[in-house]
Amino acid sequence: MKKEEFRSILSGAIANEVESYTFYRGIERCATDETMKKIFSELAEEEQGHRETLEDFLTKPIKSFHFDEERDYKISETLDVPQLTVDMKPVEGIALAIKKEEDARNMYRELAELSTDAEQKKLFTNLSNMEAGHKARLEDIYTNMAFPEVW
Repeated sequence: MKKEEFRSILSGAIANEVESYTFYRGIERCATDETMKKIFSELAEEEQGHRETLEDFLTKPIKSFHFDEERDYKISETLDVPQLTVDMKPVEGIALAIKKEEDARNMYRELAELSTDAEQKKLFTNLSNMEAGHKARLEDIYTNMAFPEVW
């Protein structure tokens, strides 16, 4: 894979971050519970930060990308996920959001593994860890929505 393909992958990652941001803001507006509003507001803000980080990275000249170009990356396989919409049933939306966070985590983890520059590796590792945190938060919400205990 050539460095121009990384630019395309990162552009797709930015689009995914924007989509997640929009989704979380939509859910925040629809939520009636203040705790849920706060959680989705925080997730939206974090996705906005991820977008900005990736956009900053893309402003670098292509020669400053440091990836092992000889490996089969298979990153693009994580980019084809159905679009999130606020019209979905809440539990379906949360399930899809979990999948998107998992895909983002895996993509950033793979980019970290492929990075040959320590600073670049750290950037993608941090993004992967943040997406893993989002996934865990959403899984807690999903569990409470999909499997409420009856006392």
